[in-house]
Order: sequence, then C-alpha cells, then structure tokens
Amino acid sequence: MNEANATQDSTPAIIFVDDEATAVKYFQRAIGSLAPVLTGGSVEEGKALLDAHGDRVGVLVSDQRMPGEFGNELLRYASERYPHIVRILTTAYSEIDQTVAAVNLGHIHRYIKKPWDITALRMELKQALELADLRKERDQLLREKLGVLQKQTVATRIGLVRTLSATLIGPERFQPVETYLAAAVLADAQNSEPDWLLQDYSDLVGAESVRSGTFGHTVASSLAALRSRHVGAAAGDAVATLAAALAEAGLKVRREGGSFLWDEPAALAEFLAEAGTQAVSSQHALWLAGLLWLDGNGVALEPTREGNAIAFRSAEPKGDFPADRLATWIEQF
Repeated sequence: MNEANATQDSTPAIIFVDDEATAVKYFQRAIGSLAPVLTGGSVEEGKALLDAHGDRVGVLVSDQRMPGEFGNELLRYASERYPHIVRILTTAYSEIDQTVAAVNLGHIHRYIKKPWDITALRMELKQALELADLRKERDQLLREKLGVLQKQTVATRIGLVRTLSATLIGPERFQPVETYLAAAVLADAQNSEPDWLLQDYSDLVGAESVRSGTFGHTVASSLAALRSRHVGAAAGDAVATLAAALAEAGLKVRREGGSFLWDEPAALAEFLAEAGTQAVSSQHALWLAGLLWLDGNGVALEPTREGNAIAFRSAEPKGDFPADRLATWIEQF
C-alpha cells in the first residue's frame, strides 16, 4: 500500500486499487501529474486508505477482479461511508454484469474499460476531480446553511422558554429563565441536528410547533399542580419540596443539606438539545415548572458543576437583568 503522496498538497487525492503492479505503475505515470495518487493492491487495502484519507480523497478508482473481494464491494463501502468521493470502476469486458449491477445500485459514477486509452483516462479523471471539487463546495455550503437553521431552531426554543415564563408568571420575571439556561449550559449536552435526509424545512417547523406546544402545555399543567399541591409552602422548604417532587417523578436528584444534586446533567438540556422529532418528557416539563414555582415563592436556584453532577443551591432572586441577556444566552448554545 503506497501512501507516499498522501500529503503532497491540498489537491484532492485519487485512490487507485488494483492487484496488478504493472497497472498501478501505468496509472501513476498517466495520472500522477493531475493529483496525488494513493495505491492499494486489494479491497482491504483500499478500505484502509479510505479510512485513513477519506476526508481529502476526491476520486476512487478500483479494478473489479482482484483476489478476495471484488472491486464493486470497495465502491459500495465508499458510497456508504464517503459519499462525496467520485467512484470509478475499471475492468475488462468479461465483468460487465457486475459493472451494470454496481451502476444500478449507485455505487459508481463511471465505468472505464481495460485496456485504457491514456488520453481518455486522463480526461475522465480530470472531470472526476472537477466533480469532486463541486461536491466539496456544495457540501460546505449545505453544512453552513444547515448550521444556520440549527442555530435558529435552538434560538427559537430559548425564546419559547422566555415566553412561557412571561406568560405563566409575568413578563418582568427573568430569574427562572436565567437558572434554566445556566443549568443547560453546565450540562454541556450536544445539540441533536435534524436528519436533513428525512426532513425539509417545513417538516422541521411542523415538528417544532407540535413539540413546543406540547411542552408548553405540560409546563403549565405541572405548574398548576405544584401550586395546588403546595399552597402556602414556606420559602425555606421550597427547595426541598421541589427536590422531592423531581425525585418522585423519576429524575436522578438527591438531597444534600439545603441543596440538591442532579446526577443526569444531560436531562437539564432536553428541550433545547434533543431533535424536534423527540417529545419532551413530562419530567423535564416539571423541572421548568418547578423553577417558575420557586420564583413565586421568592426563591431562586444557583447551579454549579460538581464532577459528573450539577448542584443547585438556594439563592436570592436577582431583580434586574440586561435587556440583551436572552441574546447573550443564545450565543452560548
């Protein structure tokens, strides 16, 4: 397996796999001036090259008939794991049935018959490299676009938390939102991107609408239940009361003096981080409702990271927050 040219320059590399040493030398001599060429002598070596250099490979050329697995297996492997790579099968006429099958399955872009016409081979590889560049540009633009859409989705969710707080306890009450978002940041949960192969933007909007509406309704119901169940709860007992309610709901929360520890931090970011197709649990809705309920009792929570857990301790609610505080939080997600 030859990787000598793997770091030659930033030009997309070509992988050529063939068990015939003469064909490898012939290919390198004909194509080496167009791009770095990495070579292998079997399907397994080709897979290893893909796994080592897949991000910078633009074109894969494989012979069909080799010891062990056939070349179309290598092209199938590449199509599943590295779909940006332009895949070319080269073979003799006797393997035309397998070639047609590979084309029909979408595993190859082009079939080049042996023996090669060097002028035609160079033209084919030049066009394949150009196509690889176009795919790379397209994928980069797509990633940037989807990144913006994902950022917008998270920002909309943060805005909904603020809207719920303003609707349920008053527009001037920002402390529960502050605590909720601070805990979510400490949880360090990774945002789940939508499956853009299965969803378009209208699907995303529809899913977010249903998910957010259900979440908001559950938060409101949970807040009403807390108010009804704990009428006149003393401020000093409020934190312990909420910790008991969260533990009773099945969350991994444990008391520690006048505070409590949350042993599953990722659950604190469930609404913000999970995909729109995932319904928000009633336990998470209870968490936000609990913060709103605490605020009504004149109590706030201050979260801090302690190892693999997050500790919540009672604190005095803050009175004033900057007008751009919500925007500051959005930038952190």
